[in-house]
Formats: sequence, structure tokens, C-alpha cells
Amino acid sequence: MASRIVCFGEVLLRLGAPGHQLMLQTPCLEVFVGGAEANVAVSLARFGHASAQVGVLPDNALGAAAAGELRRHGVDTRGLATGPGRMGLYFLTTGAMHRPSEVLYDRAGSAFALADPAGYDWPALLEGADWLHLSGVSPALGQRAADATLAAARAARRAGVRVSFDGNFRPKLWEAWNGDAAGILRALMSEADLLFADYRDMAVVLGLAFDQATPAARVDAAAQAAFAAFPHLQRLATTLRHQHSVDHHALGARLVTREGQVHAAAEHPLTGIVDRIGGGDAFAAGVLHGLATGQADADALAFGLAAACLKHSVPGDFNRVGADDVAAFLGQGRFDVRR
Repeated sequence: MASRIVCFGEVLLRLGAPGHQLMLQTPCLEVFVGGAEANVAVSLARFGHASAQVGVLPDNALGAAAAGELRRHGVDTRGLATGPGRMGLYFLTTGAMHRPSEVLYDRAGSAFALADPAGYDWPALLEGADWLHLSGVSPALGQRAADATLAAARAARRAGVRVSFDGNFRPKLWEAWNGDAAGILRALMSEADLLFADYRDMAVVLGLAFDQATPAARVDAAAQAAFAAFPHLQRLATTLRHQHSVDHHALGARLVTREGQVHAAAEHPLTGIVDRIGGGDAFAAGVLHGLATGQADADALAFGLAAACLKHSVPGDFNRVGADDVAAFLGQGRFDVRR
């Protein structure tokens, strides 16, 4: 059964060096539309849900093109307003072998960051919604964006709409305005029913050290600390990534429930990665899809991990695969040409 899922955050343009070139190695940049929450909205639309994007774009050709790209994938953009400010950008240099990828943010003074937090009519925007999806990227943009994100979460809680929150800790963005990352993220996580976060996110927010012997044990300990701190929280899910080189990873996942159930999805090898940007958003969308369609927690986790794995094969921020593609990946595990 399809659900209505509202995503709130900044829609961005990504400008990337072609292939594995260094930035401006040649005078050419590839452009993709993206943004953490928009990536989730696109995936959910492609999975058959009524997804909507809420935010503010500049009233110019760049903003219009970004909104049009979301509509092309089936996302409801009626909640995307226009306002003063510029288009948020980020620049990507894709790594290779032992040279890591690098992101350069250019988002100061964007229309989303400057928008009035009181300018969103949340009762109308959340009407008929089953879930509101937020991420820690939005509040990292400045006090106005932080206030708007927290207002959205609290409005959803009052309206009985479940809240999904992806920690997405971005230290460069928080440092740019000396924002209180721990305090603001803690307030947002307090409203969440579903949290996408690992033990490093929880260490920042809760001021605790998780030094258990394995990453899985650290996730489990962080989940228990999160359940103790956040009374609304029902589930914490995260991917577990092992990196052999920039192009060769192994990706697993874990989901812990308030009742103490722990689900682990076995690792998939990722060799010859095309584009890892948006992989976490693809995972979040996949888990949300599973829960929204009544899948058991273990099945929702497996679906989310499979969606994340497939994203690594797709250039750009958006995961341009459908639910049937994910199901085929889970069911076949083969690489024959599908005819």
C-alpha cells in the first residue's frame, strides 16, 4: 500500500568533475540535482509512494530546473516555494583507488537557508501524510534552517505523523556558523520515531563514547543509549561500511528496535563503485518503503540495503531504480543481461 511521505530540506545542484578528474582539471562540470531529503523523495516516488518535497528555491532558472527534475521523477513539488537568495550548490571531486572523494559546499545565503521558519504552513503541508522525513543536513545550514526543521518535526508529532530522521552529521556546515550541533540534533532526534544514525552520530549528540570491540556492538550500544534518551524512538537503523579502497567497499546494515530485537543484513561487496553519493539516502528510502508497506523489520532492512547497493551503480544523487529492480537484486543475485 502506497503512503504519503513528506520530505523537508534543501534541493541542491551538484557540480562535479567528469569521471575521476580533479576539480577543473578540464573546464567542464557535470550537473545533477540532489540534496539529502530530495534524494529520499525521488526514491520513494519511484517505489510507488506519494512523496512530496517541501522547501524554498530561488525564483530563477536554476530553481525552476531543480523543481522540474523532481517532478520528472514523480515527486509532488507543490510545497516548494520560492524566495530571495541563491541556489545551494556543492562541488564534488570523485576519488579513485586511494585518493578519497572531496565535497566543497557553496550554500551560504541560499534561498532555503534564508527562508523564514514561520513561513511554512505545516498543518496544510502535512495533511494526509503518513511520514515526515528530515535530516541533519538542514539544521546545519544556520539558525533559521534549524528552527524550521525543528518546527516541522514538532508539527508532525502534534499531527500524529511519524517522523523519520537521518543524522547526516556534516561538521563543515556546522563549523561555518559555530552551530550547536549536539543540542539541535538532540532536540530533533527527540521527535523521531525512526532514526538513521550510527554510533558516531550518537557520540556527537549524546556526548558518550562507544568503544565496544566491533562496529556492530557499537551500533547496538548506541541504539540502547538512543532509546533511553528519546522516548518516541522505536527503531534505529544504519549501514555498516568496510572500505578497502575508494572503489571497493563492502556494505551491510543493522536495525535495532526499542523492544530489543536486532536485525542484521549480510554484507554485499561493492567493487568498481560508480557513485556512492546518495547511498545513505537510498538506504533510508528503502527502509521507509519497507515499513510503509508493512514489511517485517528484517525485510525492510534487507530492502533498504539492496537499494543502497544499487545506488552505487547509478551516477548522480538520485537512485533511479524501482521497487522491482530492488526485488530482483534480492531475489536473483545474478549479473546476467536481463532480456
